Amino acid sequence: QCTYLEIEQVEHTHAVVLSRPAWLWGAEMGANEHGVCVGNEGVWTREPLGEDEALLGMDLVRLGLERGSSAREALEVITALLERYGQGGSCKEEPVPFVYHNTFLMADRTEAWVLETAGRYWAAQRIPEGSRNISNQLSIGSEITAEHAGLRQRAQSQGWWSGHEEFSFAQVFSLEQQPPRMEAAKARFQAGRELLQQHAGHITAETLMSILRDKGSGICVDSEGFRTAGSMVSVLPRDPTLPCVHFFTATPDPSRSVFKPFVFVAGIKPVPQVRSPTFPHDPAKQIPRFQSSVDRRHELYRRHQAALELMEQDQKRGQKLLETLRELEQQGLEGMKVLLEGTVTPHPEELADLFFDCVEAEMKFY
Repeated sequence: QCTYLEIEQVEHTHAVVLSRPAWLWGAEMGANEHGVCVGNEGVWTREPLGEDEALLGMDLVRLGLERGSSAREALEVITALLERYGQGGSCKEEPVPFVYHNTFLMADRTEAWVLETAGRYWAAQRIPEGSRNISNQLSIGSEITAEHAGLRQRAQSQGWWSGHEEFSFAQVFSLEQQPPRMEAAKARFQAGRELLQQHAGHITAETLMSILRDKGSGICVDSEGFRTAGSMVSVLPRDPTLPCVHFFTATPDPSRSVFKPFVFVAGIKPVPQVRSPTFPHDPAKQIPRFQSSVDRRHELYRRHQAALELMEQDQKRGQKLLETLRELEQQGLEGMKVLLEGTVTPHPEELADLFFDCVEAEMKFY
């Protein structure tokens, strides 16, 4: 059972860790036990938006992680389900539908892919090296590695492409008149690319955390009643004997949040403090949907929010709290550095408790 649709189950699904809006089934981003990571962004294209309930892009993120043991396999899972079921339905827990199509970043230990969609149509680009970012707009030009079988025919039949000049997916399928939020996305996409290029060849987990915290570029959003909801950074060593490490904030606004490490091992200790409550009569599941609202904040979110208010009211105490949180994050990063250098082999129990312990420590500071 996905957010709106029920689809056929598969025989085997992989263990996943997800960062997701609490009301829906899918995820904005996450990882699986095989070191596959997937994240998505909303995008608006020339293909009409489907308000009819179908799969959400966020459902596809989770399905790709549950069913793909490599980035390429996740890509194949997502595109097959997209072609079969389509994408559509509201992506927001509000009575007025908010609908978009999706672009995806997916990576594993050996390769990365960008997948961009317009309705049931799609194009994918394999990223063999270097860095790549996405941000609320189509970004795959003519360097297409794989595509929907009917993609070019669709473009030609709609008069968007003559069939003679070079085929650029972004050029052909992007809207001529972009929605206002797409204008901001252009600057954000450009800034992300430049920040990544500045660190080319020596990008670390800390580098990515600092980019995700960058407010000047608009990558870290905290204005007009909209705040970056959650952030994730993953380290995927090429050496298969080393574990993949996934850092999650589990709270909004990374510039004032703690990235906490998570490693897949057997017997992971559950972390109820970052799980949203469930409701017997959930307004997201009742038809018509979203007729009332419920408080979905988990315990860490509530405490974090109270701490943010303190930071705003009392600059001095706020600064001190922020420094304490940065120290906590640094401890996690240093612990993981030693693990990734392969110099220390921790007990599996330690890794099983890792995320729980980090969350507990953060709760104590609040």
